[in-house]
Amino acid sequence: MISGILQKLRTALTKDKITRDTYSSKKWLQIVLCSSLGVTAVVWGVRELKWLQSWELKAYDQMLRSRPTQPRDNRILLVTITQQDLARYQWPLLDKTVNQLLQKLESYQPRVIALNLYRPEQKNLTAGIANPQNIIATCAKSTIGRPEIPPPSNLSIDNIGFNDLIPDSESDQIVRRALLFSHSADKKCTTEFSFAALAAISYLEKAGLELDFPDQQHLSIGKTMIPILTSNFGSYENLDAEGYQILLNYRQPANFVQEVSLTAVLKNQLKPEQIKDRLVFIGANAATIHPGYYTPYSAAPDEPARMAAVFIQAQIASQIISTVLDGKSLIWDWPNWTEILWIWAWSLIGGTIAWRLRHPLLLVTIGGITLIGLVGICFGLFLFSGWVPLIPPTLTLLITGMSVMTYTTYQTQQQTRLIILQVEKQKEVIEQLDILLQETKADKLIQDKHYHQSPEILKPKITGDFLLGGRYQIAKILGSGGFGCSYLAHDTQRPGHPTCVVKQLMPARRDTKFLEVARRLFNSEAEILAALGKHQQIPELLAYFEENQEFYLVEQYIPGHTLHEELPPVQGVKNESGVIDMLKGVLEVLEFVHEHRVIHRDIKPHNIIRSADDRRLVLIDFGAVKLMQPPNSEQTELATVAIGTRGYAPPEQFAGHPRLCSDIYALGMIGIQALTGIQPQELHPDPDTGNIIWRVYAQVSEEFAEILDRMVRYHFSDRYQSAIDVIQDLKSLGK
Repeated sequence: MISGILQKLRTALTKDKITRDTYSSKKWLQIVLCSSLGVTAVVWGVRELKWLQSWELKAYDQMLRSRPTQPRDNRILLVTITQQDLARYQWPLLDKTVNQLLQKLESYQPRVIALNLYRPEQKNLTAGIANPQNIIATCAKSTIGRPEIPPPSNLSIDNIGFNDLIPDSESDQIVRRALLFSHSADKKCTTEFSFAALAAISYLEKAGLELDFPDQQHLSIGKTMIPILTSNFGSYENLDAEGYQILLNYRQPANFVQEVSLTAVLKNQLKPEQIKDRLVFIGANAATIHPGYYTPYSAAPDEPARMAAVFIQAQIASQIISTVLDGKSLIWDWPNWTEILWIWAWSLIGGTIAWRLRHPLLLVTIGGITLIGLVGICFGLFLFSGWVPLIPPTLTLLITGMSVMTYTTYQTQQQTRLIILQVEKQKEVIEQLDILLQETKADKLIQDKHYHQSPEILKPKITGDFLLGGRYQIAKILGSGGFGCSYLAHDTQRPGHPTCVVKQLMPARRDTKFLEVARRLFNSEAEILAALGKHQQIPELLAYFEENQEFYLVEQYIPGHTLHEELPPVQGVKNESGVIDMLKGVLEVLEFVHEHRVIHRDIKPHNIIRSADDRRLVLIDFGAVKLMQPPNSEQTELATVAIGTRGYAPPEQFAGHPRLCSDIYALGMIGIQALTGIQPQELHPDPDTGNIIWRVYAQVSEEFAEILDRMVRYHFSDRYQSAIDVIQDLKSLGK
């Protein structure tokens, strides 16, 4: 299955590589640049309306959960009151029990004890404690639906912190932020410090680090500056950022701090080094006391749905201490203008990918890889505590890509329709041309009068003596015949005078009626070649014009040699794998040509060039336009409208009824020539079937021989009907 997908991808890559852009760089600016700006503006507006905030916060949570496990914070010890402790000790805990716990802990010399417990009666709290100033207790400010909870009456307000947490109430009730300081309007819970912040600051002050507020946007502890949240921090929009808030940089709960139970402490099951010089948090994690809060880890399958308040308070304190003592970075973000540029850049990338890659499989593959790259970059920055937008650039990448893809697909379809329309017009012109040629056959006098074969007309243009079309200076004659010539020329009106090929076509007759039909045929063929020339295996049509009743095509110059120079008798017979590769190279461009219902009509080794730049096979000299000329010695001598070379053209083409599979026949004959070394016109048909007899002259596998036989069947209905069918059968050979 994987090998099949890879094969399809390789095919898509090949097809995309050989397809030129339909539009110029100016079109790129018009389409991709304008689309990206429009999509970016829309996505940014939607983001400002907070419609993306929930998605962005979920992405933030996922990145938080996906980080590598961090080392445990050994500066903090967590004493929890579990459900088992409640079975042993009544709730609410008596002052006696709490004081006994504090005395046990105090005896091991912790630096600070943070007591996160609410009890209706706390009159004798800290009784018998030698250093009550080391104990931080808590209260709760009044909120909607809940009155304030006063602090213990026998502790100084300097040892009290409010215990309020701030879930993201507008989205999912997840606690992602910590409120460190807030001005109070309460009558009893009057402290301005949060419980966790006061515990961390007390711990750090005992290490000689002092708290300061240098301005309204920062607070400092020692030399460490801690910026506070703004209303549009990260992916938040219009956030209520009152007070001093920071974004919580959680540690993984499973490896956060050492945790012991109330019972373990009271039964002396701890070692002194587990407590000495630590910040000790005491609180309940029993769901019957408080269900806890949602956190970014609530969605993790191996974590509980809610986290006890004491765990979150400990996370906040740990973050402050780690920032000051370890230099651990707080979560940071980019300013708005940088985020806009970031989102727009990915919009440009998405549009450019869709512009360059037209094949659906290739587009999906490269688009998926790009999207993975975007996620990887965002996650990589997050590992360094950077919170940059992920959802908005993902949307701009996809929306711009789909918009450009839709537009280019529409344009391609329109172009295909135009080509098919030109092909239909071409058929009508060819029918008219056939009528004129039939009239010529009936009236020999008209033919003699209008066939201009004077030496002046037959004489090719002399190199360098004048400019064709006022701009193309002839440098070399590539080939000439009685009714047409090919020149290597220089375009004098383009910088550097680049080399091009100019093909001169002389009509068979010069009467007005014939010239009118010939001109229509020439113009329709030129329109078709202009569209087909977007393919890299077809020379690009640079210009076409009429001069002195002669028609000229100006095409891209492809340096290289014709396939004739690779085949017998110029070189020896080719091996089977070499012939298969050659056929695939031509079939790839035939697939593109036939998709547009265009028949080449004159496939032969002289009309296939091996490019010197990248060894690709280039198909030249489409045959329909030659119908305005009389047949030469290599072509059919029938009076009906037909074009093709003897040996390569199938019977229906000589009868004036070419089909798409006629090109497949011609290519199959080239393959047989490469294997046998015999010219196609020298091979004889089977008298019963009309099929070419060739196998006796070649060393070839049965499977490949059957493919070639099917390509060159006498009757067109027995042949392959499409180039893609031949390609698939050739690939199945595994050569």
